[in-house]
Amino acid sequence: QVQLVESGGGLVQAGGSLRLSCAASGRTFSIYSMGWFRQAPGKEREFVGTISWSGTSTYFADSVKGRFTISRDNAKNTVYLQMNRLKPEDTAVYYCATRPIPYSRGTADENDYDYWGQGTQVTVSS
Repeated sequence: QVQLVESGGGLVQAGGSLRLSCAASGRTFSIYSMGWFRQAPGKEREFVGTISWSGTSTYFADSVKGRFTISRDNAKNTVYLQMNRLKPEDTAVYYCATRPIPYSRGTADENDYDYWGQGTQVTVSS
């Protein structure tokens, strides 16, 4: 059974940084692209960024481009979301998700992902 567990969320002041982790288990992590999404109160879940299965390609939403980075450590079955220069509008529950097709690229469409973590809360105060 595939499990994704996010951690690293918390309360941070605007301009600060946080690093989220997503630990995966249950299948061969290294051959699946991963995505990060977020959902703010009263809003739909939205795409944040994605990283290819090899770790060589990343893609981000315009709202976080230049501030967020994604990396992965396939030896640890973990993907990371480094968030810098955080803004109050980054406040949301952050989710990681995995693509269901091996060696496929990441996408911005949440319907292209099959397994999701439980989410971790990020709150940015002004």
